Amino acid sequence: MFILIENGDIHDPAPRGAGSILVANDRIERVGNVDRRALDALGVEYEAIDAAGCVVAPGIIDPHEHLLGGSGEGSLALQTPMIFPREIVRAGVTTVVGTLGVDTTMKTIEGLLARVKAMHEEGLSAFMWTGGYNVPPTTVLGSVREDMLFIHEVVGAGEVAIADERGLNQSAQELAKLVRDTHVGGLLSGKAGVTHFHVGEEEVRLRPLRELIDDFQVKPEWLYPTHVQRNEKLLGEAIALAKRGATVDFDCVEQDVARWLRFYLAHDGPPERLTVSSDADSSTPDILFQQLRGLVLDHRHPLELVLRLVTANPARVLELKRKGRLAEGCDADVLVLDRDSLEIREVIARGHRMVVDGQLVLRERYLSKSSRAIAIVGDQAPEEAVERASREAPDAGVTDTLGGARRS
Repeated sequence: MFILIENGDIHDPAPRGAGSILVANDRIERVGNVDRRALDALGVEYEAIDAAGCVVAPGIIDPHEHLLGGSGEGSLALQTPMIFPREIVRAGVTTVVGTLGVDTTMKTIEGLLARVKAMHEEGLSAFMWTGGYNVPPTTVLGSVREDMLFIHEVVGAGEVAIADERGLNQSAQELAKLVRDTHVGGLLSGKAGVTHFHVGEEEVRLRPLRELIDDFQVKPEWLYPTHVQRNEKLLGEAIALAKRGATVDFDCVEQDVARWLRFYLAHDGPPERLTVSSDADSSTPDILFQQLRGLVLDHRHPLELVLRLVTANPARVLELKRKGRLAEGCDADVLVLDRDSLEIREVIARGHRMVVDGQLVLRERYLSKSSRAIAIVGDQAPEEAVERASREAPDAGVTDTLGGARRS
């Protein structure tokens, strides 16, 4: 299938000016000048998208989503449902990395792998971290190295808990063994081989990671901590770690990315060493996109900088070489955004149109054989998300909404 995107303001994520993009099947065939008359003369069938007045950008890479849902600490009844492909696509995310957290018992690593494969079947690019908070990590085949070698979707180990009461207080030697095994798995499989760390609220903060670098000759590039924006002391340590070569990640659950990005840049944090993730479980992946819009529209950060945090930067640390850019030969993951509002007009994932003219057209395959009719609307869901879910309900087989005070 061919798609021709015309008249758009192309960001790669750096601005490249007005131009066109030709998509052939799941790859970008050409960026720049595309002769539409030549396509017509050749009799090539294609779909045309007029992107006049729009920004054309790479699809978002979300490196941290709890695809099986949250663990529900405090009660089994507080477990949250799995994340659905439509939630991901609506947020402009075309590549997602699933993770487990504190619960590797009821939320199994095999179940996560199955969910990642299902996401791929629906048209998204989907990967996963093997393990969870615990060390040694819970794996599919018996070790991180084996998972990385023989399971295509596994990019590294994580999210391993440090500075958190829910972690196992593992020794520096145990952590070093895990990080090195993950790195070697990456070397042998041609993957990133990074270890993704959940950083909690305990006072040790990033000391365990500094010990790995200083005492065990672990390279900073092998480490990828997230939740580093909990407080200024922690973020200060994260900036120092990023300056040594590690990539660090903000989650956006508290919807305060603007505050912490301002702190990060003001203290000379290297922009190329920062990513932003949704950490979606009880929260929606859409929070990520809305936070990005706010960085540009409300806080006046350059669009190029903001796009880099969710495209080129995560693509680099995860070594997804065909992701995060709009270049010939790259995967056809493309967003078309209204230039003024940055609202999503089009989402193309692996060459498939998932959002068309602002309307979700992705329809999960299981719906064709399902008689279920329910939508889940959380009490804290933004009004615009509730309205959108209501508009999409007929196509999704949904006739009612449940969700506390929002119940209709």
